[in-house]
Amino acid sequence: MAAEPVVLVVEDDPSQREVLAYNIRAEGYNVVTAANGDDALISVRDDQPDLVVLDWMLPNVSGIEVCRQIKKDAMLAKTPVIMLSARSEEDDRVRGLETGADDYIVKPYSVAELLARIRTQLRRTRPAAMGERLQYGDIVMDIEEHRVTRNNKPLKLGPTEYRLLSTFMERPGRVWSREQLLDRVWGRDIYVDTRTVDVHVGRLRKVLTSVGGDDPLRTVRGAGYALG
Repeated sequence: MAAEPVVLVVEDDPSQREVLAYNIRAEGYNVVTAANGDDALISVRDDQPDLVVLDWMLPNVSGIEVCRQIKKDAMLAKTPVIMLSARSEEDDRVRGLETGADDYIVKPYSVAELLARIRTQLRRTRPAAMGERLQYGDIVMDIEEHRVTRNNKPLKLGPTEYRLLSTFMERPGRVWSREQLLDRVWGRDIYVDTRTVDVHVGRLRKVLTSVGGDDPLRTVRGAGYALG
């Protein structure tokens, strides 16, 4: 299976932060939290969340500024941001969305609605983790059936190679560093030497080309690997 999506919750109120984290974890997601804008910006770069739930009103650096910083960073810009705000005026909604927020929810809101909005955003950015079918050229990954084919021929992938391929297929063209692949495929709490990534990418390449066709994986010197 693909690694569980990581959701960053940015909320300065401790009780609200705890409630949000609890309910989002209950949906099967990994959750990291931040209590202010400065910590949020550090977490976005260090934890590389798949989605950010961001309160507008934060001490020091506002949620609007956090969103702006995320969206102007080329490496982070595609990270979905759901803005939470007590501001219900149309001008405030427009401002939030124009800053780059992918969705805007007015307080008070139901947890069920927030979770539905999270699922909607993750289907777009983490389709493998949400059970969606992936395709890149003649390579097809059926997440529900845990089956991969190339040119309609089945491919036999080990668990690690399967997770690697799903990571690549979710973001074709993105260059993943070895460290990023370690976090996404092996997990943040497991120590594995970066050379292990090279070994498994080599195995994945062998399987992908075993039924014919060019090697779709690209090595980017000094940076990592990409699909296409």
